Amino acid sequence: MSMTILIADDETEIADLIELHLEKEGYRCLKAADGQDAIAVCDAHVIDLAILDIMMPKHDGYEVTRQIREKHQFPIIFLSAKTSDLDKIAGLVRGADDYVTKPFNPMELVARVNAQLRRSKQFNQSTQTARPVLEAGGLFIYPEERTVFLYGQPIELTPKEFDILHLLARHPKKVFSSEHIFEQVWRETYYEGSNTVMVHIRSLRKKLEEDVHKTKRIKTVWGVGYSFHG
Repeated sequence: MSMTILIADDETEIADLIELHLEKEGYRCLKAADGQDAIAVCDAHVIDLAILDIMMPKHDGYEVTRQIREKHQFPIIFLSAKTSDLDKIAGLVRGADDYVTKPFNPMELVARVNAQLRRSKQFNQSTQTARPVLEAGGLFIYPEERTVFLYGQPIELTPKEFDILHLLARHPKKVFSSEHIFEQVWRETYYEGSNTVMVHIRSLRKKLEEDVHKTKRIKTVWGVGYSFHG
């Protein structure tokens, strides 16, 4: 079965050009002229990869990506006339897997599509063989391998950070006190005034990009402790 690619761009000529080259490669293409339509297509069809223009009517590519990432993990390639390194970094940080600047070589775009789909297939195969796994809204935790992926990208955690995340994620919405977390993870007696757990939680939140994705995975229950919310 051919893979399905969403092309979201309000410039019809560009969308048609991309479609022409991708269909030659055997891909099935669906097109959207604005961000709202792009989200609707993702909800109505099984998409394997999306090519999103950043500057679209109704919802820009960043907002479309945010909403896609709430439900789906397929690769996303941004198209943009913005060419600075800061713009590219901003796109990748917001959840895209690749960034192509306009004007672009259609064959290069096809090559990038092929590369992203190969990578996605390899990742999916590895997740199918690595069980058990904890999954919550784009976050994948593999206890046996002690690895963590966020939207398909590996997250480098220290051993203690992994143990804290694993403990909390195994019991979603359950509130753990700092004392309980410390004694479970460090296997030592907790002492009053220690901010060790707080420091590790702060580092975890940063690595999970909570500010970027506007998602509070680890919530503070003031005066009580911490809980995990996918």
